Amino acid sequence: MNTIFSSPVQTPPRSGRGRWVVALLAGILLGVAGVAMLSRQSDSSLWSRLLGRSTHVDVSQPTVVNRIQQLQRLETVVYTMDKVVSGEKDNAILPDFLTGDKLLMIVHGEVIAGVDFSGLKSGDVSVNEKQVRLRLPAAQVFTTRIDNARTRVYSRQTGLLVPVDPNLESQVRQEGERQLTQAALADGVLKTAQQNAQTTLRSLLNGLGFASVEFE
Repeated sequence: MNTIFSSPVQTPPRSGRGRWVVALLAGILLGVAGVAMLSRQSDSSLWSRLLGRSTHVDVSQPTVVNRIQQLQRLETVVYTMDKVVSGEKDNAILPDFLTGDKLLMIVHGEVIAGVDFSGLKSGDVSVNEKQVRLRLPAAQVFTTRIDNARTRVYSRQTGLLVPVDPNLESQVRQEGERQLTQAALADGVLKTAQQNAQTTLRSLLNGLGFASVEFE
């Protein structure tokens, strides 16, 4: 019987030159990867610059006129007050305790004033780069309202020979509205409304990029 002996095949150890080649290849691969990464970042930055958007606001004269007109009836001041208003009916012959009718009312109401920009015309606005000049419509009283919840009849005296006049209270309320309006005008409500309108417009136009806003 023949016996065959075999010995394991041994792999010869790598030389120092082989290890150097492997390290060189690894360095080259890392360098290529780094260049590719930088290239992608550069391309991304380039695309961002190409596709990026910036904001531009149109501040031409027609645009400014349109923006102001959109404010329409701008209520800039509310004037609130109480007024004591009286009304009476009498007879030229008989005394008041027989035929008179007198009413005393405490009227609480408010007067709302402002500027109506719907009538603003192109010629009222002048634009020069970052400067704008405006000629505003005059302020006006929009409404005078009586607060019914806080308005009350203080006293009512009716003669012995006549019935209560149902129209007297309505007439006194109308007179109360008129007196509220007159009192607000006397206290300068229109001047205040004009000044407040200018303040509102200056804030609006500064937000559009105008550095100088002037009013005629």
